[in-house]
Amino acid sequence: MTPNRPRRPLTLRDVSEASGVSEMTVSRVLRNRGDVSAATREKVLTAARALGYVPNKIAGGLASQQVNLVSVVIPSLSNMVFPDVLGGISAELDDTGLQPVIGVTNYSPSREDQVLYDMLSWRPSGVILAGLEHSKAARAMLDNAGIPVVEIMDVDGEAIDTAVGISHRRAGAEMAEHILAAGYRRIGFIGTHMPEDHRARKRLTGFEERLAEAGITLQAREYYQGGSSLPKGRELTERILTREPDLDFLYFSNDMIGAGGLLWCIEKGFDIPGKLGLAGFNGVDLLAGLPLRLATTDARRIDIGRRAARIVAGKEPRPEDGIIALAPTFIPGDTIRQG
Repeated sequence: MTPNRPRRPLTLRDVSEASGVSEMTVSRVLRNRGDVSAATREKVLTAARALGYVPNKIAGGLASQQVNLVSVVIPSLSNMVFPDVLGGISAELDDTGLQPVIGVTNYSPSREDQVLYDMLSWRPSGVILAGLEHSKAARAMLDNAGIPVVEIMDVDGEAIDTAVGISHRRAGAEMAEHILAAGYRRIGFIGTHMPEDHRARKRLTGFEERLAEAGITLQAREYYQGGSSLPKGRELTERILTREPDLDFLYFSNDMIGAGGLLWCIEKGFDIPGKLGLAGFNGVDLLAGLPLRLATTDARRIDIGRRAARIVAGKEPRPEDGIIALAPTFIPGDTIRQG
């Protein structure tokens, strides 16, 4: 994060100076027009990528060189979390004249690069995007966009401009504290393979660190790939409890697989929460329809969407340190013993 550096969009002149060729030649290369040698073309494109330069598709079209769109980049539309975030963003932008435009990355860094490139070329009024981990190319584009950039869902890391979210390390640690306080000691974890699920990885890190402080280690783990679902939660819960029948608590990386695990345990007659406790993460509305209410953590997703939109719309000043940290909220439900 560079709060004191003036945020201005890069220009053809910046690319010209970096590549050592004229602005006219840079323009020809970036518009894919004119007779330009392969060596010169590569020199210009390399310089543009290194700078994070994105061509302006509305150049000359508007006096402000900006449109009343806010680019919102999220990893998934099928994940139950993000519609709530989008609802918060939309509600806060409703009276501003700004319209959110959604891009979906499918948790792919290369796809995020392309979505950002396409969206920034239309010169939106701001960008809201999920997570703090991005490629070098994405960070360069965002750092040089000259517009408000708000990274959402996470504050455990360095923001490009502003971050609005919860600490996932804190969320994991606080869940561990509640589990330990309830007397559970043989704890298992079920979650996604985590190379790109940075927030789930941070929660697990905070969770394990707090367990370690109490002299406890995870007794078993089950990981899965792809999207979360009730059947997947059932399958993984059966697998881990068949392998480790003495576990007395299961911590799921999200509520969807946790709900599937809970339904399987109820069908099999487990004493919940007496002999086996369970908890998930997110606090999604789905949990209200279960026979028992799964313990979970409210990730404050509607509030995150609203606060991010307020920053982009200028309704709320950017904090000096660039961080708006909301507190994750533990919801005990019916699946953890009460003291």
